[in-house]
Amino acid sequence: MTTNAYLLPVAAGSRTASPSARRLSRYRKLLNPRRALLATALLLAIVALFDHFSPSRRSLLANNFTSPSPSHALADADKDIPRVDRHKHSSQQPLAELSSRPLRDRLDYYFPYKPADRFPAYIWQTWRHTPADGDFPEPFRPFETSWTELHPDFIHEVVPDSVAHNMLRHLYSSIPEVLAAYAALPRVVLKADFFRYLILYARGGIYSDIDTQALRPAVDWVSPSLPQDSYGLVIGIEADPDRADWQEWYSRRIQFCQWTIQAKPGHPVLREVIARITDETLRRKRLGLLRNYNDKDTIEFTGPAAWTDSVMAFFNDPHYFDINASSRNISWQDFTGMTQAKRVGDVVVLPITSFSPGVGHSGAGEDDDPMAFVKHVFYGKSLTSSHGDVLSCLYSSSGRFVEAGKRSTYRRSHQRMI
Repeated sequence: MTTNAYLLPVAAGSRTASPSARRLSRYRKLLNPRRALLATALLLAIVALFDHFSPSRRSLLANNFTSPSPSHALADADKDIPRVDRHKHSSQQPLAELSSRPLRDRLDYYFPYKPADRFPAYIWQTWRHTPADGDFPEPFRPFETSWTELHPDFIHEVVPDSVAHNMLRHLYSSIPEVLAAYAALPRVVLKADFFRYLILYARGGIYSDIDTQALRPAVDWVSPSLPQDSYGLVIGIEADPDRADWQEWYSRRIQFCQWTIQAKPGHPVLREVIARITDETLRRKRLGLLRNYNDKDTIEFTGPAAWTDSVMAFFNDPHYFDINASSRNISWQDFTGMTQAKRVGDVVVLPITSFSPGVGHSGAGEDDDPMAFVKHVFYGKSLTSSHGDVLSCLYSSSGRFVEAGKRSTYRRSHQRMI
């Protein structure tokens, strides 16, 4: 007679099972398939809950990342460069207390930054209509198609204005101030600016304006010698005016473009620009300053000036860099005249040729330059505002704003957005 490892042998014909056999029989009755399935589900739920509230999950970067001095953090992107050191978060706040936390803390909580992850394979664009709609502008079709053709494995979404708000309501339902700020913005162009930051922060991937043409796939933008876990944001230079009267033409001495951005979800630069725009929008709303909005303020409010300020603030933030060891802050001087990519912490900065080839200024190369990745066509757009009026505008390659009918340029202030 063979002996079962879990059951003591019983003599043939015996009607009385051993104590071990009786216990096993009871266990089998208790652990029927349905109860076993429920027990497994309960165990998995407990494990998932523990992982969600684990402090280690909220750490923004691995503990072995070094903390560079900002003045020494710039170098060619294909070289070994110290990685940015994130400040460590304390243990998770109970959900009941989360609503009282500052906006930046809640953004960080709901959209944690995971630099070790790969860049999500999304391409986001916005317009009033999708390409499947008969009202989609024909001049935009080859531009939109270029992104799909060069990124066949990406999910490419052209988000219409009618869908954008619902997407954000789903993604940011736990942060009502963000939704209130988006709803309060009085112009479509302001909402379009804000949407790109919000969608990249929540989902990551690539955002690019509908009037941009992809010249090279995103996999070619950064040297493969730079590991993807060492950077989480890729940006380009829009303007580098080496002239005494640069303030007559541009908002910043070095201006980073925001018509094309690649990011991992939760990146701190995106969090900063979102918080700034949210706070400023709600402040203006309280003071009644949005009723008679001046369109010429767009670049400072939500556009490339606001974006550039947020990037520079990150480069000099003591939470991310050891600035005490630095002789000076990172400034425009560290980026002027660039011809190759540079990395500051976990941000890769591309030269002006990469996202602005053929603009004819700031030393930009042509479309066939090896560093030319995205071409901004600067197509004139007729944008209908939320008040029903039509704002025909063109952001020219020099950064000037031209209003239809007036064709007037304006001098933008050099003040940072509060």
